[in-house]
Amino acid sequence: MRLTVRDTPGLESQLLRRSVGRLAEVQERCDHCHRTPLIGERVHLYPSGRMLCELCRALRPEDPVSSRLVHGPAFGHAVRITDQRGAVVAPPQGESD
Repeated sequence: MRLTVRDTPGLESQLLRRSVGRLAEVQERCDHCHRTPLIGERVHLYPSGRMLCELCRALRPEDPVSSRLVHGPAFGHAVRITDQRGAVVAPPQGESD
């Protein structure tokens, strides 16, 4: 059975709209073009507090105060697996069992 938007109860639709609206509020946007920078894209911060994406940076004649990469939501929460086993040492050459 396939559901359409009309089949969804009103409460579910309202909750979905609210959650999407909140996500849009917290996303960073370029102060010039209002585009959300992509993950891995460099953004530039200016003394006035404006943040510009890489595409709009050419429109500003002055140098930015700082630049940084845009990270995804999982940045800093990833688990890095490290090998804790001892290193295997090869026997010196010329020696045999």
